[in-house]
Amino acid sequence: MKVLIADEHALFRDGLSRLVEQLEPSSTIMQASNFSQTIKILDTKNKFDLVIVDLDMQDMPWEKGFSEISSRCGDAKLVVMSAFENIHNIRESLGKGAKGYISKRAEAKLLSGALKLVLDGGVYVPPVLLGKENELTANKHKLLTNRQSEVLNLVAQGLSNKQIAFQIGVSEATVKLHINALLRAVGASNRTQAVIIAQKMGLV
Repeated sequence: MKVLIADEHALFRDGLSRLVEQLEPSSTIMQASNFSQTIKILDTKNKFDLVIVDLDMQDMPWEKGFSEISSRCGDAKLVVMSAFENIHNIRESLGKGAKGYISKRAEAKLLSGALKLVLDGGVYVPPVLLGKENELTANKHKLLTNRQSEVLNLVAQGLSNKQIAFQIGVSEATVKLHINALLRAVGASNRTQAVIIAQKMGLV
């Protein structure tokens, strides 16, 4: 997996690089320290699988820098990291192609889970956005895979893992994997909380 990490702070880049290597030991990781360098790398290097960008780099307005990066990412999963959970910034970046918006204050476990979700084809929406009126609800189907949505609806009906497994024709272990993925996707810690949050988001 080829990864590009863009952040002004070398210590943060190095720490994030180590976390990515834990997720995928065979990763090839490049680093950039500002928007301009990131754009140059995307213009000159081969395609990346994952691009992680800090919105708070100072060499250009983030909207311009992010748009330039997004237009060059191709099939790469684009993830935003920021020290600020600004609702406008979250909406704008997700609306312009980001597959996740992660707070720099997030614990390593949450960060790792969010990146796994994105790499698995999902979209990580930060909990701060939940309950807010936003245009993301129009694209709610992108938050979960079809199978995860199916499992969520069965969870909302009160079915056990065993019942869900029988209903959709998979093993209980597979059901647990889907439930763990949807918990991460909606920012919930258990099944009941996931259903409540999903209802607020219009997912069930």
